[in-house]
Parts: sequence; C-alpha cells; structure tokens
Amino acid sequence: MTTRGTVRFWLDDEGYGVIDSAETPGGCWAHFSAVAVAGVALLKAGHEVVLEWESAEQDGYAYRAVRTWPADQQPVDRLVETDGTGVYCSTLTITYDRHGTEDGTQ
Repeated sequence: MTTRGTVRFWLDDEGYGVIDSAETPGGCWAHFSAVAVAGVALLKAGHEVVLEWESAEQDGYAYRAVRTWPADQQPVDRLVETDGTGVYCSTLTITYDRHGTEDGTQ
C-alpha cells in the first residue's frame, strides 16, 4: 500500500528510522535498503515522504517500509538489472591521484 508520511527519526549510523502516517499507526519501520533515492540512502527527520509499506512485526513496529522516497522527488530504483537474467550487480570506481603528495613523495 502507498501513502504519504513524515519521517519521525532517522539514524544515519544504524541505517534505519521510523515514518509516521495515518495508515501506519504507531509508526512504520524503514531500513536504508528501502529508500529509493540516488546516492546515499538517508532520510531526515521532519521530511515528508511517499511510503510503500506492509504489515510486518519489525523491531516493535507493526509496519515495515517496502520502498520510500522524498515526496518532492521521483523514486529511483537503486538496483540495475544488467543482463536480463534477473541478477543484479553494483560497481565501484576508484581513481588514483598519480601526482603524489604535496612534498613530492609518492
């Protein structure tokens, strides 16, 4: 089910928080993996979000977010299917500075 809600709190270090909405009395538990934004999946307390949720006992809450994103944005699917098999992957690119340090050492 989809509704709008407000982030009650979000713990960046722990990667989860709680979203309040009329349809999820007592709050809806949300994990960073359910945050549909580009880049780092963080929410901020007080921000309005769109919330897709399910009934599920999670850390003392009767509801769990399946997907959520800021209300003023479109959701971004963070997983990218690469070969049509249903398998997902991620990438990491590291760029090295080949010029060394300020004192000229490498």
